[in-house]
Amino acid sequence: MAFAHAHPQWFLAQLKPNCSGIAERNLRRQGFTTFLPLTEETQRKPSGFVTKTVPLFPGYIFVQVNAALGLWRSINSTYGITKLVSFGSAPADVPNALVETLQAGCDETGKLQPTGPLSERLKVGDTVRFLNGPFTDLLSEITDLAADRRVWVLLDILGSKTRVSAKPEQLERV
Repeated sequence: MAFAHAHPQWFLAQLKPNCSGIAERNLRRQGFTTFLPLTEETQRKPSGFVTKTVPLFPGYIFVQVNAALGLWRSINSTYGITKLVSFGSAPADVPNALVETLQAGCDETGKLQPTGPLSERLKVGDTVRFLNGPFTDLLSEITDLAADRRVWVLLDILGSKTRVSAKPEQLERV
């Protein structure tokens, strides 16, 4: 099958379970450009809260390749990869604009950052939910936005209101 693009395109590869690091390393060794967007996730464990960095799209990694050269076939046999996402006999490309937008929203390590300036995203009086940390899933109200990117919220803990500082990345407007 002939590809319409003679320049590198982004494709989506399905990962084997728990193999994102292995697959990324092996794809890069073969000369492919990869992109694995990450996010932070907090889980409540019996020993307390555990925050870890996890893939934004579990089980998938973006791979850039010039499909017109047929090099995409070697991705399917890469250790850590199950297969390229395909429709029919050829892999389906991902729009470059989508990947570029995701990359623009990530830091140098690939971790997704909150979008927009703080004042656009959060405002005094907003009800927010903690996304990670010891207050995960608790609701609170924003009382102040500090110039040093600190957000002050009023948290109801055991019936008494407590003023707590948080990073904007920890909060989501409800």
